[in-house]
Amino acid sequence: MPKDAAVEEFAGLVRVLKARDGRSYEALGRRLSVSASTLHRYCSGATVPEEFAVVDRLALLCGADEEERRALEAAWTEADRARRRTASPVPSPTPVPSAPESDPEPAAPEPSPTPAPDPTTPDPTAPDPTTPEAPRARPRRAAPAPLLVAAAVALVVLALAAALLGHPTRTASAPAPASTPPGRTAAPLPFTWTIGSQLWQGGCGHTYLVDRAPRAVAPPPVAADSGAWAGTHGAVHGGEALVRITLQGRSPSDAVVLQALHVRVVDRAAPLPWNAYRMDNGCGGAVTPRHFAVDLDRPRPLARPVDGLDASGAEVRTIPAVSFPYKVTSSDPEELLVSARTAGCDCRWYLELEWSAGGRSGTARITDGGKPFRTSGTRGRPAYVYDSAEGLWITDTESGQTG
Repeated sequence: MPKDAAVEEFAGLVRVLKARDGRSYEALGRRLSVSASTLHRYCSGATVPEEFAVVDRLALLCGADEEERRALEAAWTEADRARRRTASPVPSPTPVPSAPESDPEPAAPEPSPTPAPDPTTPDPTAPDPTTPEAPRARPRRAAPAPLLVAAAVALVVLALAAALLGHPTRTASAPAPASTPPGRTAAPLPFTWTIGSQLWQGGCGHTYLVDRAPRAVAPPPVAADSGAWAGTHGAVHGGEALVRITLQGRSPSDAVVLQALHVRVVDRAAPLPWNAYRMDNGCGGAVTPRHFAVDLDRPRPLARPVDGLDASGAEVRTIPAVSFPYKVTSSDPEELLVSARTAGCDCRWYLELEWSAGGRSGTARITDGGKPFRTSGTRGRPAYVYDSAEGLWITDTESGQTG
C-alpha cells in the first residue's frame, strides 16, 4: 500500500534533520529517549510519533530555526491525521436483521383446488393436541429483546466512532498548531550575518579532538585550511571554540540595533574519550582581540564581554569590549568574536542575537551551517604535538598528558 503523501512529507523533513546532525540513529535516539529502530521508522515514514514533543526535541538538537520548527509541526499535524485515519478506519455498518416476534414457521402452502379432504383422514396441519402450545410460544416472544438491544448498541458505537474520526484530538502535551498560514514566509532579516567557526588563537594556537591514533592523523594544516582538515578527520574543537560573527545591515541609512547575545546549550554529554592534537607548541600575538567569553560548564552560560589588548606599540592599549545595544548598517558592519570554553562536557550549542529595526524586532539564531557548534573538554586525554623534523606526531610532554 503506498504511503500517505502527508506522512511521506513529514518523514522527509525528519530525514533532513537527521542528515544535518550527522549522528547515528542510536546516538540521536539516546538523546531523545527513543530507540534507534523507532527513530528509523520516523525517518522512513513507517511510523508517525503520537506527540510532536519528541520531534521538536530532535529539531532543537539539530539546530532547526523557528520557521523550520513551524513547518515541521504543520507537517506532523497532517501526518498525524493520516495516521489516525489509517489506524481506525470507519467500519461499514453491518445490516442488522429485524428480529421476528416468533421463530419462523414454514409457510403453509396455499390451498390447492383439490377436493375437500376426507373427514376420516387426519389433518397433518392441525396442532397436536398433546403438545402444550402456550409454553412454547412464550420463549419465542422473549427472544427479540436482547437482539434489539445489541443492534442499538452497535449503531451508537458506530456513530461515536464516526464522530471521533471526523474530529481528531491532540494530546495535552503537544504544542498548538503553527500560527503562520501555509505558504507564507517570515519577512527577511534587516541584516546579513556570516560566521567563521574554524579559528585559532593568534592564527596558530588550537586543539582538536580526533578519534584516531597518531599514525592515522595528517600533519597540522595552516589556519586557512583548518576547516578541510577538521572535516576530513571528523575533528571536534578541544577545550575552546572560537566563532567570529560578521554582521552588516542591508541599508546604509536605516540602522539595525543589536540588543543582546545569548547562549543556548542544546546537549551535554561526557567529554569525548579521543586523542587531543595541538596545532602548535605554543604561540602568541601582540594583539588580543575583544571578545565574548562563554563558560559552557555553567548551568546557564552567558556571553560575557571582555576587553581586548594591543601590545604592538610602546605601551599596552585597551580595546573596549562590544557593549549592547550596538548599531550596524550596510556601510558600518561589526564583528563579534565568541570564545566558548569547556573542561567538563561535550557540549552542542548555538547563539541567539536579539535585534530591532524599523519598528520590527526579533531573534536571529546563529548556527554552524544549520547545526549547533560543538566543543568538548580535553582534560585527561592523551595529547600530541607534531614534530616537523621527524614528520610524525609525538607525545606532548609539556602539557603533562601522555599518550
